[in-house]
Amino acid sequence: MLADPAPVWLTLKLASVVTALLLVLGTPIAWWLARTRSRMKGVVGAVVALPLVLPPTVLGFYLLLALGPSGPVGRLTESLGLGVLPFTFAGLVAGSLFYSMPFVVQPLQNAFEAIGQRPLEVAATLRASPWDTFWSVAVPLARPGFFTAAILGFAHTVGEFGMVLMIGGNIPGKTRVVSVQIYDHVEAMEYAQAHWLAAGMLAFSFAVLLALYAFNAKNQVGGAR
Repeated sequence: MLADPAPVWLTLKLASVVTALLLVLGTPIAWWLARTRSRMKGVVGAVVALPLVLPPTVLGFYLLLALGPSGPVGRLTESLGLGVLPFTFAGLVAGSLFYSMPFVVQPLQNAFEAIGQRPLEVAATLRASPWDTFWSVAVPLARPGFFTAAILGFAHTVGEFGMVLMIGGNIPGKTRVVSVQIYDHVEAMEYAQAHWLAAGMLAFSFAVLLALYAFNAKNQVGGAR
């Protein structure tokens, strides 16, 4: 049975905070990537997609250097009186934001690109401002993309291991998330406890994917009518 529920609650808290922040930060990035013709589009898109191809430990290592006391971000946070972020919950959030970003930005970008130019042009002929066009036309039409982005961002953050271990370490009640707790149980040969947590992660991942495929199938049927 589950002996310590703290890692579960900490993981859910981390995933919720990261998903909410990514929707706020990722939406303008996705909108810009979907609409821009700038030469920087490829560079920005590549930076966003880096976590898809690099090992989490590589990203975690460089983020640890950047967030540490000798790194540029670490010096900034210390000068602001915030201390350094590694081995804190805030550090987990910062690392997870970067690591889960493509799982939020890319579905949103695809949803914005699927809207096409005509609805936006129609809104412009009705004298809608770019701000009104975005909120009144683009966001409602891209709603399935927001749902997909939120689900994928949340699920991916829940399943992190290498990144959170590099940035947060393994501090009980502070940075020890479910994936790290499973690793601890296996190291201690506590396979029964590891089974409980691993089975829960497996069931959660399957339920998320099933709900996502069902939602996408429903939208495809609705769009075909």
